[in-house]
This record gives sequence, C-alpha cells and structure tokens, in this order.
Amino acid sequence: MKKLLTLLIICFAVTTTQAQILKDVIKKVKGNDKTTKNGLSTDDVVQGLKEALSVGTEKSAQQLANVDGFFKNAAIKILLPPEAQKVQETVSNIPGGKQMIDDAILSINRAAEDAAKSAAPIFLQAIKNMTINDAWNILKGSDTAATQYLRSQTSTSLTNAFKPIIEQSLQKVNATQHWNTIFSAYNKFAFKKVNPDLAAYVTDKALYGIFYQVALEEQKIRKDPVAQTTQILKKVFGAN
Repeated sequence: MKKLLTLLIICFAVTTTQAQILKDVIKKVKGNDKTTKNGLSTDDVVQGLKEALSVGTEKSAQQLANVDGFFKNAAIKILLPPEAQKVQETVSNIPGGKQMIDDAILSINRAAEDAAKSAAPIFLQAIKNMTINDAWNILKGSDTAATQYLRSQTSTSLTNAFKPIIEQSLQKVNATQHWNTIFSAYNKFAFKKVNPDLAAYVTDKALYGIFYQVALEEQKIRKDPVAQTTQILKKVFGAN
C-alpha cells in the first residue's frame, strides 16, 4: 500500500512538473509573439528594422565617403580642434598662413571621407546580430533609437577600423605635413608648444559625422513615406 501511494505521489509530481514546463513554454512563446495594434508580427518588425538600418547606413556611408561628403556638409565639417584655435589665429597672420590653415582643414576632411568607406560592413554585422528584443525596443523607441543601437554596438569597431585608415589618409593627402607646417610656424612664436593627436581627433569627429548622418536617414525612414522605399518599410513604419 505504501509503495502504491508513493508511486501515485511521484506520478502526480511528474505530471505537475510537466504541466508547469508546458505553461512556461507557452508563456515564452506568447511573450515572443508580440504584435502591435496594427497587426505587425515579430518577423515584420525584425525584417523592417534590419532593412531600415541597412538602407540608412549604406546611404549614409556612401554619401560621406564621396568627395566633399564631410568638407561641404556644414553640420559635420571637421574644423581644427579647440586646442588649435590660438594656433590658427597666430598662423593666419603670417604670410601664407591662411592657405596653410585651409589646406589642413581640407586634408582632415578628406581623411574622414576616406574612412567612411569602411563603415558599411561594420554596420551590417551589427544589424545581423540584432535580437527580437532589440528590434521591438527600437521600433517603440525615439526617432533615433536605431542609431543609438548602432552606436552602442559599433563605436569600438568603427574606431578601430577608422583610426588606421585616417592615419594613412592623413599621410596620403599631406595632412600631417600641413599640420606639422602649421605647428612649426606657430611654435616659432609661441611660448607654450601645442601638438594634439590629429588622428585621434579626426577619428572622433568622423564617428560623430557618420552617426549624425545615420540619424538623419533613420528619421526620414520613420516619418517620410517617400523614404519608405520597400513594402516592408511601408508596413512597419507607415503603420506607426
């Protein structure tokens, strides 16, 4: 009798455990099967967000990688660093000084344009790694939530990719030479010598510029039907 009672208790415990496991599984499935009031499925959201990011980042990278992509864009044009303002004022007052300043500014923008070419594959990898929760959070987030996601996922990789390219590009376009010429001229007259890290400064500004441009593209896709160029983009963003 005791054995039979023990067996019944074990069977009841197993059945209860299995039922609880089943409930947990159903709960998880239901939890992942999120839909919006407009009937968007998880697949819609993930596909739409990935496509939006792919379109936005590719367009941004191509635009900034073009000649004058940085140089003629007033919002992100790279100027001399704050530490160099006194240098700029002093050098501008010597013969040929203004041209040296102009050459230096042009060359550092050319370096940033060169580096922008390497951004797209890094963005693509981050887009591939996007989770379901990432996608829903981005969809319901601010109008730059996708850009913020990319910034958190790619800043380190972009810095590592950009800096050596910028260093090479600075050499290629004689930016380092222009920089050294400016500081050599300045240091002849200055008591306190100045020599900031040009490559690090340009890298930082290049990253700011590319995320600025990506944010603009994201805002267009979210709000402007004309920018929603595919059916999935229309479905996901036109429905919000």
